[in-house]
Amino acid sequence: MARGRFITLEGGEGAGKSTQIRLLAEALRAAGIEVVTTREPGGSPGAEAVRDLLVNGEPGRWLPVSEAMLLSAARHDHVMRTIRPALDVGQWVLCDRFADSTMAYQGYGHGLDHGVLTALRDIAVGDTSPDLTLILDIDPAKGLARAAARRGGEDRYERMQVTFHERLREGYQAIAKAEPLRCVMVDASAEIDRIQADIRAIVTDRLGVAL
Repeated sequence: MARGRFITLEGGEGAGKSTQIRLLAEALRAAGIEVVTTREPGGSPGAEAVRDLLVNGEPGRWLPVSEAMLLSAARHDHVMRTIRPALDVGQWVLCDRFADSTMAYQGYGHGLDHGVLTALRDIAVGDTSPDLTLILDIDPAKGLARAAARRGGEDRYERMQVTFHERLREGYQAIAKAEPLRCVMVDASAEIDRIQADIRAIVTDRLGVAL
């Protein structure tokens, strides 16, 4: 049985990742592909418990290294219990955030040493790497305004200073530039249907599935 494909969606707050994952999953299922949708932090029972520690509370609740280790622990559980088992049976996995989020948020946003984050990533995920990463790019002010309009808890990162969000946007741009074979930037300021059309075109081009 062929291994499934692993697609991650990344981006700042309010970029619309959850909506686009839902729409992409619908398109893939219509094409006859089995799809698992998941998220980070979270995606497995243990990782969901850690999620609550990370997305709630005061913005300064965690020191950057502590936060990165919590994220990595959750990611390892997620990979071992959800992502790898799905890929091994041929399912496609769509994940709302993955290791690039930690590099963008804790590395570029909080200034944590990139070598430390790379080491934590390697421990957490091993050889499980996305086949394709779609980075939804949006001006931080616009994204934060979107996020505020739907706010219903889990807003710890949204309450961080706009300069933090500007740094993480720059981080995502740097990640995309460094890994062009895996990462594609998508304009997330467009209408939902336009963004989804762009995403489907990228998936068709990169992974060879007609959507």
